[in-house]
Amino acid sequence: MTQEQTDFKYLIRISRTDVDGKKPLVRALQEIYGIGEAMAKAIVRVAKLDEKKLAGYLTDEEVKKIEEILSDPAKFGIPSWMFNRRKDYHTGEDKHVIEADLTIAIQEDINRLKKIRCYRGIRHELGLPCRGQRTRSTFRRGQTVGVSRRKK
Repeated sequence: MTQEQTDFKYLIRISRTDVDGKKPLVRALQEIYGIGEAMAKAIVRVAKLDEKKLAGYLTDEEVKKIEEILSDPAKFGIPSWMFNRRKDYHTGEDKHVIEADLTIAIQEDINRLKKIRCYRGIRHELGLPCRGQRTRSTFRRGQTVGVSRRKK
């Protein structure tokens, strides 16, 4: 076996997530909740890594560099329009949150909408769509399923 084959890791731990080492780096980073394709490509470019390199061949220093970029992407020159929490409700700052922090932030947003009783909050409470989708044919459950014909 060569040196490269022995250094391969099938699972890599990046910011509290196990990432598949058999995937290319950009695809592997997308397994982290809160990172899409554009953000993954930006992280790889800022870290000066090869996009097609398999994630299993990352060194510990490269993993630390990726985690550092994930913790504060603005410090490394990633533009704020790529972040998933722009103008955060509580702090007003642009930031990018991932994993459990993102889940908590989304849940807090939904609870705030419910509390102020706005249209979107009420739709969330009722389990209905809140972004204008039609409800005549979809989102049907309970007694509304099926068509009952009028008796002649």
